[in-house]
Amino acid sequence: MWYAKNVPVWERVMRVAAGLIALGVMVVNWGSPWMVAAGVGGVMLSLTGLVGFCPMCALVGRKL
Repeated sequence: MWYAKNVPVWERVMRVAAGLIALGVMVVNWGSPWMVAAGVGGVMLSLTGLVGFCPMCALVGRKL
């Protein structure tokens, strides 16, 4: 299934940057369960930034 992109380019760049920062914080502070959650969030942010489609934005009807 092909999804229409619903995230603008500037937001995609910001999502990838924020996701990489969250992953970096997780790697530095690995012991805490909160850091694992931050890592999972970072992966999701990075993926939505790379793909250009956010399922939560699609639920509320956001379009480009």
